[in-house]
Amino acid sequence: MMSSAVRILVADDERSQRDILVSSLREEGYRAEGVSGLDEAFRALEQGMKRDDPFGVVVTDLRMPTDTEGLELLQKARHDDPLCEVVLVTAYASSEVAFRSGEAKAFGFLEKPLDFEKTMILIGSAAEKTRLARENATLREIIDGENSFCGIIGKSPRMLELYQLIDRVAGSDATCLIRGESGTGKELVAKAIHHMSPRSESPFLAINCAAIPEALIESELFGHEKGVFTGAISRRAGRFEDVGNGTLFLDEIGSMQLDLQPKLLRAVQEMEFSRIGSAETIPFQGRIVAATSCDLEQAVSTGEFREDLFFRLNVIAVELPPLRDRKEDLPLLIDYFLVRGSRRHGRKFIGVSPEVLVAFEQHAWPGNVRELENSLERMMVLGDSELLGEKLLPPTFSGVNGKVPIDETGAFRLPSEGLVLENLERDLIEQALERVGGKLEPAAEMLGITYKTLQYRIKKYRLNRKNDAPVDDSIRGEGRIV
Repeated sequence: MMSSAVRILVADDERSQRDILVSSLREEGYRAEGVSGLDEAFRALEQGMKRDDPFGVVVTDLRMPTDTEGLELLQKARHDDPLCEVVLVTAYASSEVAFRSGEAKAFGFLEKPLDFEKTMILIGSAAEKTRLARENATLREIIDGENSFCGIIGKSPRMLELYQLIDRVAGSDATCLIRGESGTGKELVAKAIHHMSPRSESPFLAINCAAIPEALIESELFGHEKGVFTGAISRRAGRFEDVGNGTLFLDEIGSMQLDLQPKLLRAVQEMEFSRIGSAETIPFQGRIVAATSCDLEQAVSTGEFREDLFFRLNVIAVELPPLRDRKEDLPLLIDYFLVRGSRRHGRKFIGVSPEVLVAFEQHAWPGNVRELENSLERMMVLGDSELLGEKLLPPTFSGVNGKVPIDETGAFRLPSEGLVLENLERDLIEQALERVGGKLEPAAEMLGITYKTLQYRIKKYRLNRKNDAPVDDSIRGEGRIV
């Protein structure tokens, strides 16, 4: 069954055939309406456009009753809404009809008497084409509109500041270090810097330093000569060579092994490098943009990251705000992911319920925009209606219905009406125990208290409901609340 979002207008002066087709389309899940003539069809099209609920497909008899009315309706529909598809119905199939319908940009034509299966297939294809075209147009409006910047969604003050910084940074060749928590969109920002730079016609190449084994990353970056190690059956260029005059994005740079950092420093500082197994020096003509979600200053202090390399990479620092600091962007992000999900799943999702929006606003989003995307994807897969409700929220949203959510940041909001501190403590303990399957040691670690303190709190709040006796220390590792 197709999405009810697609409206279909059936124009035919033969009432019996019109009614049969409208009824059949409604049974297939479409919103179908019938009209008997050209003037009535024109009014229906105009009203649909005014209500911002246009017809996606028009099915019209070519002769209604004259030879020209079907083509007039086709031209009117396509002129007013280029995304609307038109199917012509004719009592005579001929090369002339095919030519005229094709010339007027009809989606196709059907021959009377109508074959039900062929009719539904052709109209279904037209409806699907319209649906995809409209969803693509909506996505493009979101991406290109005033609420976004180079594909980055958001219009909060923090994001507007970020856009201004990207605009200034893009024209420079200075090395950039993008810093932000996991899931904040560091690669999107790197692509935006590249897109707005004079290097935009050259390649943008990305490499995740944390995702490539240590034994392979040097070859990935700098290339190698034939026979220099087992498996090197031919010379291979690395990313520094392949990028040319473009932008090389080094994601999770903090994960780079210490013994490879001097070679990277040379490439960044001297703008030259060598393949593994070669003494030949190759000039580097691109620009480096690096990113990290870890504390590089801490890594420098512990000797895990070279200080000189850090300073070379951190010429221009770009800080990305976490989602919890720009929650006014949540509605825009939700709309974007729902439109994209509608296209992917072949279903229409119109939004989330007010309860879900409140839960989203109260959530700390430790996984940031990526967590939001994954949460909405889960809800779309499990949901059976156009509006995503509270029951579809992931289990991690334990703050719904009065509980306070635990997350990796430990952040929560104090309700405006206040709270009872003991109730909060009890809720946190219950949620920690639920999160780790009732095991006491990991629950204590999550709460930042000792095992003995947790035992005391469990007894105090009578959480061990079946038995108020202390938990046996002999089962600490596997201790569970029953």
